Amino acid sequence: MTSEITLFVNPAAGRGRGARAAQPAARALREAGFSVRTVVGADADDALTRAREAVRGGTGALVAVGGDGMASLALQAVAGTDTPLGVVAVGTGNDIARSLDLPVRDPAGAGRVIAGALKAGEGRTIDLGRVGGRWYGSVLASGFDSRVNDRGNRMRWPAGRLRYDVAVLAELAGLRTVPYRVTLDDGPPIEVDATLVAVGNGPSYGGGMRICADARLDDGLLDVTVVGECSRTTLLRVFPRVYRGTHLGHPAVSVHRAAKVTLEVATPGRAVTGYADGEPLGPLPLTVEAVPGAVRVLAPDSAVP
Repeated sequence: MTSEITLFVNPAAGRGRGARAAQPAARALREAGFSVRTVVGADADDALTRAREAVRGGTGALVAVGGDGMASLALQAVAGTDTPLGVVAVGTGNDIARSLDLPVRDPAGAGRVIAGALKAGEGRTIDLGRVGGRWYGSVLASGFDSRVNDRGNRMRWPAGRLRYDVAVLAELAGLRTVPYRVTLDDGPPIEVDATLVAVGNGPSYGGGMRICADARLDDGLLDVTVVGECSRTTLLRVFPRVYRGTHLGHPAVSVHRAAKVTLEVATPGRAVTGYADGEPLGPLPLTVEAVPGAVRVLAPDSAVP
């Protein structure tokens, strides 16, 4: 394997933390004996083109420096290839790094973990979710949570996890259920009025909200969390439990597992947008497939939930 590593940098991540984080991460890699080059695109499409060129050129690893959006963009370049992915998490949510028990907002520490995994030939092959031609590592959100995501992405204050908490409170004013049609593998469609349906490759989104708390990254399955019809009062009472994953025991919540999941809106004229890794995928219907062993990540073997 080549000793050249490519840093894939989002300079805007975490209000400038991405640009600042690249330097200590690169320093840690160079101190470990690796050559480091940096890729920064003019926009997301340009950045992805450059990342794919680096992968085709045989880079030893693609290291995403930023938040979940940057890590997800890097997945589009490395999924299905032999190039491993490193993550230097300095964004807002950092759920992909959290699911791998990687350092968060510690770029030097993340760089040392990546260097150590590369030198020791370690890492872990994990599954990814795939919607059409797009890959994701954490959770596909739809319904109330996707509206929260949309609002949170528009907000400039507050920062971090608190932004999602504020967005949740704001969206509660317009709380409504969605008439879903959910198809698991090749089974019969399930019609349910739900507040949200989340499809997890990993356990969390929104900066540590463990909506699919029992999801594993290496079991070849997707965890589907359905939150049924509930009042604002119930949702407010249950919401804090999402950070511990204990909401799964609530009577309004059901969990399913499948290798393929199709989400549709059963009533014509109702538009629901799906988000994955915090990025918009487009309106339902969407079909998600679990792809086993889609990428090798530079994280300790014991770190994958």
